[in-house]
Amino acid sequence: MKTSSKIVAAVAAAITAGFVLGILFAPDKGSETRRKLHDEGKKLADELKDNLLKGKEKLSEMTDKIKQDVQEKMEGFV
Repeated sequence: MKTSSKIVAAVAAAITAGFVLGILFAPDKGSETRRKLHDEGKKLADELKDNLLKGKEKLSEMTDKIKQDVQEKMEGFV
């Protein structure tokens, strides 16, 4: 596993642990806690979706750049 993957996994685990501990020690009523869980889960899902889309776009850009570089190199051999 690459270092960046380990860092992302560690950060995700820390965020999750903090979230769970915050919920467990919150002095709110059950309905309020469920609402907060729902809101935070939706926010987390939206952030994950945005990050995945950004990663997909970056990967696509890198792929296009590599294809272009290979094509230019191949033209140099002909």
